[in-house]
Amino acid sequence: MSTQSHSADLCFEYPTIEDAQRVDRSIRIEVDELDDDRSTVAVDREAAELAVEVTAADLVALRAAINSWLRYVSVAEQIAGCASTRLS
Repeated sequence: MSTQSHSADLCFEYPTIEDAQRVDRSIRIEVDELDDDRSTVAVDREAAELAVEVTAADLVALRAAINSWLRYVSVAEQIAGCASTRLS
């Protein structure tokens, strides 16, 4: 596996802990399925805040991974019927 030298932290705050849990459960199952040699992701939740840390070997892979994970979170929010406030 190549060295992951670029990273981005995506943070989402939800109105309730239950909303954060729904989105967390929806996207967490994809973590090991979508990692590859160029990018990886870690998902963490504390109370009503969800954090997605994306790391990548290069900026092109980082951009692609960020776009993918933002889309996964957005779809999970739509299905769960909730919206987040993006913290960063």
